[in-house]
Amino acid sequence: MAAKQKSALGEVLKTSFPAVIDLSSQTITWLIEAIFIGHLSAAALGGVGIALQIILLTFTVVLTFVMGASIIILRYLGQEDTWNANHVFAQALVIGAAFSVIIFLLWYFGGASMMAVIREDEPIARIYGEQYIKTVALFSFFIVVNFIAVGIIRMAGDTLITMKINLFINSLHIFLSFVLIFGMWGFPRLEARGAALAAGIAHTLGSFLTLYYLRSRKTELFFSFREFTRVNFDTVKRLFRLGLPTTVEQLVWAVGQLILSFYAARLGIVALAAHQVFLRIQSVLTMTFTGFGLASMTLVGKNLGADDEHRAVHTGRLAGRVALITAAVISLLLIAFRTTWMGIFTNNQEVIQFGAKVMVVMALIQIPKAVNIVFTGNLRGSADLTWLMWLAIGSVIFYETFLAYIFTFVLGLSLYGLWLVMGLDESWRLYWNYHRFRKRKWKRNTEIH
Repeated sequence: MAAKQKSALGEVLKTSFPAVIDLSSQTITWLIEAIFIGHLSAAALGGVGIALQIILLTFTVVLTFVMGASIIILRYLGQEDTWNANHVFAQALVIGAAFSVIIFLLWYFGGASMMAVIREDEPIARIYGEQYIKTVALFSFFIVVNFIAVGIIRMAGDTLITMKINLFINSLHIFLSFVLIFGMWGFPRLEARGAALAAGIAHTLGSFLTLYYLRSRKTELFFSFREFTRVNFDTVKRLFRLGLPTTVEQLVWAVGQLILSFYAARLGIVALAAHQVFLRIQSVLTMTFTGFGLASMTLVGKNLGADDEHRAVHTGRLAGRVALITAAVISLLLIAFRTTWMGIFTNNQEVIQFGAKVMVVMALIQIPKAVNIVFTGNLRGSADLTWLMWLAIGSVIFYETFLAYIFTFVLGLSLYGLWLVMGLDESWRLYWNYHRFRKRKWKRNTEIH
């Protein structure tokens, strides 16, 4: 039994490592970008933070076709039917190209309206947010299509390739952000617009690197220009049907986070800036925990496919314990150096002092959050997607919408209330996801229809 546990632990760590690097690189980039922007002003940090959340919310819809295509493609690859796998892949990119036009219109012409969530007495924050989202919109075609392509390649198992692509994109993003935000080496000081240009240029060049890998047959999948120019509506329907539950789940969660940011924006620029710092730190940690979640999803799914239900449960629980230990250590580090962490993002002493107090709550939340991500991955590995969707809907309606308002404004707990509610939400979902996994209520979903 000990040998089996050791083997399972090795599988979890080996599968998690490239995924952690791949997924974390993007959020670390946003973190560094936030540090740069935070040193412009608290208004810049708050405004660009809201704009970025709107962008991420938009991409949650695109996730429909990443997830739907990946489920179908994995089946075809398992059957060694590469022709159909490549056909589905190309159709997903066709949809992405069409969606990019809608997204451009939404971001570019709706940017000013979406920034209206920021208080009337903070017009500078609104201007920064609008500049950021309108500039990013100019690169929407390359950003959207590359997001879909890299997401599907990752789920197909080529995590080393996606890691290389994302490390290239994000390294370039950081370099260009530093140059264009502050106007280094003769370049103009563009502040928020410079940050957006850095993101757009980096992701555009990254899309050509993705294309190189796909055309050079270095990945499981091959990009066919011929398939890309043809639309198969039957395939499109399949992508939408399979990916919809996960997308609704992620979309609802993103809406919940946006609602919390709206509440934070109503608390004033100090609370909003501190909230955006917390979100940037948590986004990096979430990607680290998601690495364990992806590993558990993959291993649980493979073990269920091999009819080894006992090992599926054992591996899923083991991944949860690894995430628990990791999150506990991270929480202690956040609490011990909370003032230092805040000082990295901003030199505004009011934001630093206020944020350092609330960070204790944020740090402790990471423990149930990490374990919940793993058990969510376990249930995804068993294709229990509808359960996760309804659980997310119920949680956001009750916690992020109703209870957060009560704690923040009625009880007067301010930003403490927002983050306390997030902790209650994560703990609630962890309880139910763990219960469902332990009771093996996902057994009927071991085959995807």
